[in-house]
Amino acid sequence: MSDELADELARADWRKAAKSGSNGGNCLEVARLSGGRVGIRDSEAPERAPFVVRDAVWEAFVDGVKKGEFDF
Repeated sequence: MSDELADELARADWRKAAKSGSNGGNCLEVARLSGGRVGIRDSEAPERAPFVVRDAVWEAFVDGVKKGEFDF
């Protein structure tokens, strides 16, 4: 990971779903990054390196969640 990306991740505005408190704290946090990227991390382990994906990948994932494609 580049120093520039590490700095951006450290300063990022991490967000989680408003209903995240109702599931025992098991949730993801996301942050919009420069260059059309999105950071994704585990809210219970923010010290671990997050995944960084292109914005289009994130949007496709969110679309799939809304359609129920990942339901067990």
